Amino acid sequence: MRLHLLLIPFISFSGALSAWATEPDDVAGRVVATVAGSTYELPMLDSKVSVTIEGDMATVEVTQSFLNEAHLPVEAEYLFPLNQLAAVYSMDMRIGDEVIQAKIREKAVAEAEFEKAAEEGKSAALLTQHRPNMFTQRIANLMPGLPIDVTLRYVQMVPKIDGQHELVIPLIVGPRYEGAAVQVDEPLEAEEDLVSNSWTVSDVPAYPKVAGIELPDSFTAERVSLDLKMTSGVTVSGLGSETHQLAVTEGDEGLTATFAKGKVHDNRDLVIRFSLGGDTLEAASLSHKDERGGFVSMMIEPPALPDDASITPRELVFVLDTSGSMSGQPMDASKNFMDAALKGLRPDDYFRIIPFANTTQKFANGSTQATARNIRRGRKYVDNLSTGGGTEINRAINTAFGTSQPDNTMRIVVFLSDGYIGDEARVLRTIREQIGEARIYAFGVGRSVNRYLLDAMADEGRGYSRYVGLDEEADEVAEVLAADLKSPLLTDISIDWGDLEVQDVTPARIPDLFAGNSLRIYARHNGTGDAEVTLKGLVNGHEAKMPVTLNLTNNAEQAALPLIWARNRIAGLTRQIAVGERPDEADREITKLGLEFSLQTQNTSFVAVSEHPVNTSGQQATVTSVPLPMVSGVSKEAYAQPFAGSSSPEPEAIIGFLMLAAMTLLGLRRRVT
Repeated sequence: MRLHLLLIPFISFSGALSAWATEPDDVAGRVVATVAGSTYELPMLDSKVSVTIEGDMATVEVTQSFLNEAHLPVEAEYLFPLNQLAAVYSMDMRIGDEVIQAKIREKAVAEAEFEKAAEEGKSAALLTQHRPNMFTQRIANLMPGLPIDVTLRYVQMVPKIDGQHELVIPLIVGPRYEGAAVQVDEPLEAEEDLVSNSWTVSDVPAYPKVAGIELPDSFTAERVSLDLKMTSGVTVSGLGSETHQLAVTEGDEGLTATFAKGKVHDNRDLVIRFSLGGDTLEAASLSHKDERGGFVSMMIEPPALPDDASITPRELVFVLDTSGSMSGQPMDASKNFMDAALKGLRPDDYFRIIPFANTTQKFANGSTQATARNIRRGRKYVDNLSTGGGTEINRAINTAFGTSQPDNTMRIVVFLSDGYIGDEARVLRTIREQIGEARIYAFGVGRSVNRYLLDAMADEGRGYSRYVGLDEEADEVAEVLAADLKSPLLTDISIDWGDLEVQDVTPARIPDLFAGNSLRIYARHNGTGDAEVTLKGLVNGHEAKMPVTLNLTNNAEQAALPLIWARNRIAGLTRQIAVGERPDEADREITKLGLEFSLQTQNTSFVAVSEHPVNTSGQQATVTSVPLPMVSGVSKEAYAQPFAGSSSPEPEAIIGFLMLAAMTLLGLRRRVT
C-alpha cells in the first residue's frame, strides 16, 4: 500500500529563532486521517512575519518550523515565495539544541550533500531557487516528535512608487501555466541554443495540493501574524496597508505594526506602504568599503515637472488576459480599468484591444481612432468578454507588435494580467526583440500575482508596473490608474562618474523615470572621500543634468550594501540569460557571485546537515508535499484539478471529506537511490 503523508510547515518571519510551541492555540486546526488502522495527525500552518525597516532598507528573517506528527520518518518539500529583490545571505537549521549553519554551495554539490545526508539518516535542509521569487525548501529525515527549524535571512531595498515606499511580502506562490509546446521555424541547432540557457527554460516545481480544490476549504484558517518595527532618521508617515488591516503604534523608538485582527489567512501578498521625509539626493546615497573593495548606491528621482509629453498622440494597445485564472474579481477589475482607460482617450489617440487566453483575439485588424463612436464600440466589446483557457502571453505580445502603428504616435502597450506563467524567459526575449521605441505598462490584477514577470516586462519595455489588489477599492484603483497612463519625465539617463573609477554598475541599462518614482544605482568603486558625479538625461526632450556629491566612506558601515549590490548584479545577469545575451558568461558570473557573497541564486544553494544521524528506525523517509491555500480572488479554473463537492459541507460531512482528502493523497513514495 502506498502512503503519502501531507505535511504543513510552521513558518515564521522573525528576528530570532523560537522554540517549538505545541499548545493548541498555536495551531490553526488539525486534520486526522486513519489508514490501515493507524491515525495520523497533520498539523496546520502558523506563521509569524517580523520585519525591521530602517529608512528604505528592510531586513527580514524567515523561520520555517517543520513538525512530523505521523509515525514514520518523512522528507518534506515546501514551495514558497520571497520578494524578487531579496538578497538571501544566510540559512541555519535547528534540531533540538543543535544549530547547524548552512553552507553555500554550487547547486549540484548542495544537492549531492543533501542526498548523501538523507541516505545516512541525518537531518538536512536544502534551499533551491526556481525563479527569483519562487523557492523550495526540502527537509530530510524529519522524525516523529523531533521538530526542525530552518531560518533564512535576507535584506532588500524598499522601492519608491507613486510617491511612497512600497514593501511587498509575498505569502503564497500562485499557480503557473506552462504553456503550449514551443513551435519555431529555425533549424534544430538554433532551438538547442535557445533552450540551453540554464534555469530560465526549466519547468517550475510541481504545484502542491490546494485547499478548496483537492482539499475542502476548511483545511486552512487564519494563521499568519505580523510584528513590524520601523526606525528611521527621518520622518515617517502614512504607514499602512491596503491589502491587510494594520494596527499601528508610535513609540519612542519608532513605529510598530501588527495585523488588526491578530492573524490573517496566508492566501494573498502583504503590501506595506509608507512615506519618508527628506528628498535630497545626497541624503539618499550609501557607501561601504571592506576587503572586497568599495560599494556605492545613490537614488535618482525625476524633476517635479508637468507631464508635457502627454500632448503627444498615442497608440494605446490594450492586451487583456482573459485566461481562466482571471475569472471573477480579477476580470471585473480589468474591465473597470479598460472602461476608464477607453473613456480617457483623446481624439488624436488611436487604440487596439487584444484579449488573449490560449489564442488571441482582436477588436479590429488595425489601430482604431479614438472617436466617440469607436470608444463606445470598444467599451461594449470589453464588457462582453468572457474568461477561460491558458495564458499564452508570448502570442499576445507578438500580436501587439504585429501591426504598424499610426504615424507620429507613441506606442504604449498596456498589459493587464496576473502573470501566472512558467516560461518568463521566452516572454522577455520576445519583448527585447520587438520593443523598438514602444513602451510597456504592466498592470498586475489580483492578490498574489507574478510580480517578477510583470516588473521585468515593464523594465524591458521602458515603462512601469502597477498592481490592482482586490482587497482595495479595486474599481476605484483601476479607474485612477487607467486615467493616468503616465509618460516618462526623465529619459535617456546616464551618469558621468567624473574621476571616480567604477565597475559593474547596476542596472546596466538605466530605465526611464516616471513622476513619483525613484531608482537606486549600485556600483563597485576604488575611491575614497568625496566624489563629484553628474546625472544627465532628457526632460521632455530637453537636456537636463544635476551634480551630486557622494561621500565615500573608508569603513564597513552599511554592511548590507555589498549584498544588495551583488543581488542586483545577479538580477541583471539573470535577465541577460533570459534574453539570450552572452548566457554562458552570465551564468558563470552568477555562480561566482553567489559563492563570493554567500547568496542564494539559481546556481547556488544553501545546505545544512546534522552532525549525527537522527533516523535510526531502519525505515526510509516518506516524501511529502506541503499543501497550499487557494490564492484569494483566483478561481478554480487557474488550477489543474477541481475539487469535486461543496466548499462548505454540512458539519456531519466534514470529517468524511477530510478523511477522503487525506486518504486520496496517501501514498508511499520511497526515496530513489
